[in-house]
Amino acid sequence: MPDDEFGFEHAPVTDQSFENALAKARAGVRLTVDDAVALLTTGSASDGIDPCRKERVLEAADRRRAEVVGDEVTFVANLNNNVTTACNTGCLFCNFKDTAGAFETDSTVEHPGFTKTPAESRATVRDALDRGVYEITSVSGLHPAFALDDEHHEILANHDDPASEVNYKPPEQYGTDPGTYLEQMHAMSVDGAHLHSMTPEEAHHAVRGTDWSYADAYARLRDAGLASVPGTAAEILVDEVRDVICPGKMNTGEWLAAMEAAAEVGLQTTATIMYGHVENERHRALHLKRVRDLQDRTGNITEFVPLSFVHETTPLYERGIVDGGASTAEDELMIAVSRLFLDNVDHIQSSWVKYGDTQGLKMLSCGADDFMGTILSEEITKRAGGSHGEFRSFDDYVEMIRAIGRTPVERSTDYEQRRVINGDGPHGPTLGVHADGTPLLAPSERTGGTGAASADD
Repeated sequence: MPDDEFGFEHAPVTDQSFENALAKARAGVRLTVDDAVALLTTGSASDGIDPCRKERVLEAADRRRAEVVGDEVTFVANLNNNVTTACNTGCLFCNFKDTAGAFETDSTVEHPGFTKTPAESRATVRDALDRGVYEITSVSGLHPAFALDDEHHEILANHDDPASEVNYKPPEQYGTDPGTYLEQMHAMSVDGAHLHSMTPEEAHHAVRGTDWSYADAYARLRDAGLASVPGTAAEILVDEVRDVICPGKMNTGEWLAAMEAAAEVGLQTTATIMYGHVENERHRALHLKRVRDLQDRTGNITEFVPLSFVHETTPLYERGIVDGGASTAEDELMIAVSRLFLDNVDHIQSSWVKYGDTQGLKMLSCGADDFMGTILSEEITKRAGGSHGEFRSFDDYVEMIRAIGRTPVERSTDYEQRRVINGDGPHGPTLGVHADGTPLLAPSERTGGTGAASADD
């Protein structure tokens, strides 16, 4: 879709030459937005990506990766426990959510969505911890009945028209009560689990209709068990793009403010970009600049995660706004330029969920050094049309990483704990409270029972 279709102010052109930008990147000089545009386009004066120039960018990024983090490829034993798919935000890139009205007790609408109670979340987490998992990632829809706590419920209910003013309906209107955010945090942080949850958008939902600050909310969430914050909901941190793909979401300034608030109360964060839809290379470069500036201010971002837009069943695709996602060349350049531009973020992640195994491994030679985690459950990409699976065993990781001549390393969420994996296996996690090196099996199998089939099968 051409940029002028949307009347974008920012265009993917620059007076900076490709050769100058690449020379700066190779020398380790801090890059500008124009440098990034030149590298992402392999020269904006001509159409298309030049394959020879692209390879030179990838080579520079791979060399920088080796200088910064060496040849280790890290991964984590984690579980995705998303609490609910109920959401009314209406993002056009998303097919994870289900309209919240379908969850109401008097609704006759059939839908594939779900909502979990805090007790159900705790049971899911306990089972995962018994299998050796130690990171719990939770990113959920913005359920109208979700409130920070009981006081928040009272404040929201006292608005003249809560549904339209603050996107609130009381829990009793729904078939399943999600509990409060604090209750869910308490439920999922059980038994030493590292809880990675409450995106900036969820924090925005958790203070809606109040005069509470993001720092107020994150401090209370931290005290309830939240350990770190996923920097998702970033999409593209340029408002003219957000106005097209997610007009109901927080704007760029609010996202940055929430991330700074998380850092203020001592919570580490990640950061993401979701690219390959209506944005152009200048938007991507501006996004990288805003993430780098945020890291300059906070020093709190542990990893950057480029997420290639999976388009197949999303409204953007179904309405003809886009006709596909990013090309493989664009994916490779996004990883590479992220490595070269973000000189203050050590770790760049390759997503096998988004790219698949073969291309995901290729990204580890384009500047990436982290290869996600075991996942165990991943609904968001799957429901958007992704087909690369929902689980990765430790033996899978070891085999794939060694196959490209790199060193497999189990890590903690914050990268502070690391274990080089040696030997022939079988391999399993060791960094969690209940992790003893056993492969990720169901609890009955770990004790010799005959229960569910192995997740490694």
